[in-house]
Amino acid sequence: MSKLIIVPTPIGNLEDITLRAIRILKEVDLILAEDTRHTAKLLNHYEINTRMKSHHQFNEHKTIDGIVNQLMSGELIALVSDAGTPGVSDPGFLLIRACIQNGIEVECLPGATAFVPALVNSGIPSDHFIFEGFLPPKKGRKTKLEKLSQEPYTVVLYESPFRLIKTLGQLMEYFGEDRQVAVCRELTKIHEETIRGTLRQVLTHFENQTVKGEIVITISGKK
Repeated sequence: MSKLIIVPTPIGNLEDITLRAIRILKEVDLILAEDTRHTAKLLNHYEINTRMKSHHQFNEHKTIDGIVNQLMSGELIALVSDAGTPGVSDPGFLLIRACIQNGIEVECLPGATAFVPALVNSGIPSDHFIFEGFLPPKKGRKTKLEKLSQEPYTVVLYESPFRLIKTLGQLMEYFGEDRQVAVCRELTKIHEETIRGTLRQVLTHFENQTVKGEIVITISGKK
């Protein structure tokens, strides 16, 4: 039966995968992986021998038609990203949309994604929040920051360790240095860390050290 199954994978700790996800990765005809070398580590850990094919942001426009044809011929295909849930700040949306447009069934398993544990662990209200993913690197960044600074709801962002200091500085400029923030890095890994405080306090903390690991920033809404 043709179907595309979206399978979340661990964001760090390899134990953070469901029994159902492991079973499906063993049963499908093909696994579409953002980086086959990275996904191979997960598959080897769970003794999964399913063949893989590369599907990432740089080739997805070229590969979608072929994948849709494979699905329409009756193949069962799983889509994974390097970490977390495909389509959430990772490739996936374009293929999912193409499948829906062609009448192909799409199923998404529940599972790991970085912003949920970071948000819950922040100590900042999580009943209403805005997830923005990565900020625009250049064009539209100022406009986006101005808009987000006025939101009454908690704001959640992704960031790389290389841009963290710059981003915290810009957040302090637009949100004010006393706005509460939590920066979570290395989620689910040995060196997981959450630093909480005002934007000024958290920026000062990270200015004095080398930053490593993927970052989730949670900022309180405007009062």
